[in-house]
Amino acid sequence: MGRLWEDLLTERDKAVLKKGGWGKSRGLGTKPCLMIIDPQYNYVGDDKPILEQQDQWPTGCGTEAWVGVRKIRGLIDLCRSKKVPIVYTRQVQKRTLAFDGFTKKAQRKGDSFLEGHKGTRIVEELAPLEEDVIVDKSYGSGFYGTPMVSYLNGLRVDSILMTGGTTSGCVRATVVDAITRNYNVALIEDCVFDRIETSHKIALFDMWMKYCDVISLEEALEYLTVTEVRDQR
Repeated sequence: MGRLWEDLLTERDKAVLKKGGWGKSRGLGTKPCLMIIDPQYNYVGDDKPILEQQDQWPTGCGTEAWVGVRKIRGLIDLCRSKKVPIVYTRQVQKRTLAFDGFTKKAQRKGDSFLEGHKGTRIVEELAPLEEDVIVDKSYGSGFYGTPMVSYLNGLRVDSILMTGGTTSGCVRATVVDAITRNYNVALIEDCVFDRIETSHKIALFDMWMKYCDVISLEEALEYLTVTEVRDQR
């Protein structure tokens, strides 16, 4: 299978990869969870080309995000049928943006990141159920300053199927922190999205090269279907 990032690699890059043996598979265990990073209106935006929706949702990813949302929806349904836990993260400021580090690097519509604004809500198409886990965070990684590890330990999770957005931002930060904590991680290429095409490709490549498996939705569905996934509940 051709990889999305291959057009960015020079012949030197390809030689380095081959000689160094980079990009080997880590594999997955038998106690996975599905993790969906920040599937909120602020980051998904409207189902339109990104530039057409940017006035309303400056940090939204537009059409590409909605392609991912629809694929994540099918994955959620299978996980529910297999009793695989579903963990959402949500980027939200509880009271003030004064300590929001992202405001220093991008123009953001202040109040849309405060608790209670529609922008902080998970899109209706991926709405969580009562038994799902929702982890609120204020920074990039779903692990930083949150009880994520406690939740995953309680569910006896050993593997994470990673989805959501953005690929080069909160997804990447969460993947690196998950690997650091010895979880097996497979990022589902069809189910992540980014507002910058080049960043999306490079982030996928970098994570595949050094941190986690990067798999297709088809491979994820096969894993969930044929693996004897143990009920963590």
